[in-house]
Amino acid sequence: MKCALIIPAWAPEEIFSSKVAGSQINYWQPIGTLYVAASIQKAGHEVKFLNGAFLTHAEIMKEVSLFTPEIVGIYSTAFGWKKALHTAADIRTASGKTSPFIITGGPYPIAMQERCLQDSPHLDAVVTGEGEITMVEIMKKLSRGQGLDGVEGIVFRKDSEIIKNPPRPLITEVDSIPFPARELLGKAGDYIPPPATYRRKPVAVMITSRGCSRRCIYCFQIDRQRSLGIRYRSVENVMEEIELCIRQGYREIKFLDDTLAADYDRAMRIAGEISARKLDFTWFASACVNQVDRPLLQAFRKAGCWAILFGAESGVQKDLNAVRKGITLDQTRKAVRAAKDAGLTVYTPFLFGIPGQTFEDGLRTIEFACELDPDIANFHALTPFPGTELYDNIEKYGTMSGDLADYTYQGAAFVPFTMTREEIAELRQIAFRRFYSRPSFILKKIRALRNFNDLKAYAKGARSLFWMWVKNDLFRRGERPG
Repeated sequence: MKCALIIPAWAPEEIFSSKVAGSQINYWQPIGTLYVAASIQKAGHEVKFLNGAFLTHAEIMKEVSLFTPEIVGIYSTAFGWKKALHTAADIRTASGKTSPFIITGGPYPIAMQERCLQDSPHLDAVVTGEGEITMVEIMKKLSRGQGLDGVEGIVFRKDSEIIKNPPRPLITEVDSIPFPARELLGKAGDYIPPPATYRRKPVAVMITSRGCSRRCIYCFQIDRQRSLGIRYRSVENVMEEIELCIRQGYREIKFLDDTLAADYDRAMRIAGEISARKLDFTWFASACVNQVDRPLLQAFRKAGCWAILFGAESGVQKDLNAVRKGITLDQTRKAVRAAKDAGLTVYTPFLFGIPGQTFEDGLRTIEFACELDPDIANFHALTPFPGTELYDNIEKYGTMSGDLADYTYQGAAFVPFTMTREEIAELRQIAFRRFYSRPSFILKKIRALRNFNDLKAYAKGARSLFWMWVKNDLFRRGERPG
């Protein structure tokens, strides 16, 4: 069978202000979709991937028409749901009597499940969990002219009735999953993170594990009630994929695990294997501040890691406790200091709009960010994504926007009872101005310029900073299209 996997068309200015999009926009390889594509290919089917980050809606429709798939899978986040519905409707209308079977998956459909079918008559089914095995089973059934009764992990339309099948157990043998079908991406060089967040191109993304053992109230995990915790790929399997990426021409890898250091010994083994094999690539990882120490960070640096992200989130302990982060301020201080001493570039994101947080707490978080003095700090609005503890119990924490376009970390979709939407926007503006305008920070960045790419990244950052000073309403809803 022929299957088209689609990410609906979108534009950076729909998420970021047009004034700062150049320094924030990123084009990650859609690793989840590529895993599903690889599994479908392994089962003997033909797959075409259409990414709306680089294609207009009209171009996607043309490609679908030329490919004539029997099955279409549409990926969607909360922000992209309206676009997913629009894409499904146009495919159905344009195809007429030869319309393909249209499935949706991704974070938003997994969280909302049967409500997605209620939203649109053009959708035939929803994948409610991990899609690799589920999509293969769906295609096997449809290719034989059979119904979808008994296929775990889906909600589907049967005549005029919506049927919800039992959930599919999470995949425990994660080494058995085929490596992502990166060959479907087209030009790998198009997939780059924001300026100053990579050293070499092209950049691949990888995950070496699935799931998370933490319970942050703002984080979405598939089927978290039945979670198996973290499901690790073997070190051998991880190394095999790293070497494949290098053979495919990638020169940098970003590890997207929630924390690469959750299993300390395994993380040390991965770093040791990379060093022992003398592999020519640079890499970037994320880790929790209470799971790293100086020896591990030094091993990362020796193995080619150049940057690490620590989710600092807040400079006020009660705010960290409110989101169930499970860390202390001193642990963050210690981890950032150790990473710097190891020679790593340090990234620390922070959140405004935490339940119980006040405007004064937000100012203390800005002070904490300046005290830590990471190489890059980001300041987001806490977002109540569907399927999270925050979303499911919103009445306990505050209010949320009814506009899914706000669900991007940028639009203050959530407002705690202790703050206003305007205060969240103001804190973000103050934070960026204060952190990036420090003379010591500017001097450090100028001294660190090594090549033309660094200069371009610095110029984009300077342009964004200029607009943060000039426009007082840069992070307020409604400015983005301008």
